[in-house]
Amino acid sequence: MKQVLFFIALVIMTNISVAQEDPYLWLEDVDAPKSLDWVEKWNDKTLKTLTGRPGYEEMYRQILDVYNSTDRIAAPSIYGDLIYNFWQDEDHPRGIWRRTPLKSYLSEEPVWETVIDIDALSKKDDVKYVFKGASGLYPDYKRFLVHLSKGGGDAVVIREFDVIHKIFIQDGFEIPEAKGSASWVDENTLLVATDFGNGVTTSGYPKDVKLWKRGTELKDAKYIFEGKENDMYNGGSCIHTKTRDYQLISNRTSFYTGVYYFIENGELVKPELPEDIIWKGIFKNQVIFDLKSDWNIGGNAFKQGDMVSIDYDELIKGGTNYQLIIRPDERSSIAGTNTTENVLLVNMLNNVKGELYKYTFDGTWKKEKIDAPKFGNISLGSADDNSDTYFFYFQNFLEPSTLYKGDALTGKFEKVKSLKSWFPTDDYQVQQFEVASKDGTKIPYFVISAKDIKYNGKNPTYINAYGGFEVPELPYYSAAVGTQWLEKGGVYVLANLRGGGEFGPKWHQAGLKENRQRIYDDYFAVAEDLIARKITSPKKLGIFGGSNGGLLVGVGFTQRPDLYNAVVCAVPLLDMKRYHKLLAGASWMAEYGNPDIPEEWEYISKYSPYQNVKKGMDYPEVFFFTSTRDDRVHPGHARKMVAKMSDMGYKVYYFENTEGGHAGASTNEQRAKMAALQFSYLQMKLMN
Repeated sequence: MKQVLFFIALVIMTNISVAQEDPYLWLEDVDAPKSLDWVEKWNDKTLKTLTGRPGYEEMYRQILDVYNSTDRIAAPSIYGDLIYNFWQDEDHPRGIWRRTPLKSYLSEEPVWETVIDIDALSKKDDVKYVFKGASGLYPDYKRFLVHLSKGGGDAVVIREFDVIHKIFIQDGFEIPEAKGSASWVDENTLLVATDFGNGVTTSGYPKDVKLWKRGTELKDAKYIFEGKENDMYNGGSCIHTKTRDYQLISNRTSFYTGVYYFIENGELVKPELPEDIIWKGIFKNQVIFDLKSDWNIGGNAFKQGDMVSIDYDELIKGGTNYQLIIRPDERSSIAGTNTTENVLLVNMLNNVKGELYKYTFDGTWKKEKIDAPKFGNISLGSADDNSDTYFFYFQNFLEPSTLYKGDALTGKFEKVKSLKSWFPTDDYQVQQFEVASKDGTKIPYFVISAKDIKYNGKNPTYINAYGGFEVPELPYYSAAVGTQWLEKGGVYVLANLRGGGEFGPKWHQAGLKENRQRIYDDYFAVAEDLIARKITSPKKLGIFGGSNGGLLVGVGFTQRPDLYNAVVCAVPLLDMKRYHKLLAGASWMAEYGNPDIPEEWEYISKYSPYQNVKKGMDYPEVFFFTSTRDDRVHPGHARKMVAKMSDMGYKVYYFENTEGGHAGASTNEQRAKMAALQFSYLQMKLMN
């Protein structure tokens, strides 16, 4: 009895301690009436200011016209002989999932057949569905597993759909809402990772993987893999090819480490692999991996950033005969891969510019460069495993996205469709500069400006950057940036900070955990260089970032408020003392560290914006925005920061969309509103 009373007292004391330490903890209760009332009041106040500015409605309509334009590229997904596409416009705000034959798709006026009307389904079920994709049953693709989010979050309901009769199958496979996955093994069998009722990982992702047979209850499905609570994520997938099928279990012990198992004859086979190796796919019975660190194996000394392969049967038997496919240099990295029937396609980054290569395999790998458009961003689209047809996109800051259809084997390609340009791009220029960070590392960044820019320090400028999770920031065309910023006299900057993936895993790992400050020093160096070049000045300089980029700008204005006059902080991490206790936060400890470990909190505490915001500082008037339905980065981060700064006497702006998930918006109207609010704020702070 004494032990029970002691435990209760300890819990009460702990709760009191937490409440005393953080008086804004109540805002983490996402849907509590008190929290939502607070949100509503802030939304009203911010909207009154930002939507009330002259020209706001015109700006909103212009941006919405871009999102709703029928001239947009209908992104193709190849399933057999058909092209599938998800489309949103003015008549379909939640969207339609539709299809057309390849020949029709390539014509000037494709004839689309609606498969699922998400607006009609939302109305029927009285749920604000957001379409999150679908996976088809190989090889005829008559059945799909459709993923539907309730409001835009990462958690989805997975339902089996018959695309021939266009109906959800009664008593078919259906998996309740969770941050899970499912993969077809065959028509009557799925590999499922979800919450089976016995708990999830501390990150909120599936712990276990089961084999589910049609006609049985999900709870009775056969265990294939039982994970641990402190794993990050566990999942299963089945890879279908013409010659054989492969089944894979991915046991992610952290964001950057894990174990791979292959299922052979119903048993798990665990190859001996480095814990940070990344499985990329299977092609011609070759299992392809990316290396995140050096690896000596089978007499070969492979390097960090290499892509290697090994025959599947040899891998299963414990063989070590790996072959090198690609070795990037110091200023290049692998941006993406895809496979057709006979070709491995590789999109490379060379000093943050895309290049496209084809690799064939006949016992050894042979490389050939595809003469794709240059000096921009190439991204691989859908590819056909049963032919050599594939799609890729090209864009840069001044060239709208163009879709190409290619024959991977011959290397030939043709233009399918280009977006129209929404602003006079001939009036603008793109320059790439680099600046030495605090430790001497050269940091590249792009500047997009008018050709007749005056270097007088008076140009309204804002920097977009991310700096984390090995995600590269690449050149892209933005009609909103063009029409609402460049045409109004602004300068746009995209910075390639460490922590990203522009130059491979080494560039990323340079900013992990205790080295995080390097990323922020890179950020400040870019701002200082812009000022030194007289492109802009602190009163005319703003910053924008979302998610990890929201943390970036949070650190930016708390450490160097002297550099900026505007800050857009979107769906941000800010409370780095509690981030790992909120939603998916625990999964990011491999990136930031564990604040519960004193040695790690020592370096986290030095930059955590929520803990470092102080009274009496000359901070910019920050604009925070987030989403109530963000189930990845908790909206409590932004809420608490706003409450704390407001109580300290700082003027801030805050808007919280009631749906949209981590993307912040679910429909074109919501996307246009978020963009219009952002540019209204930036124009108010930097152009007036």
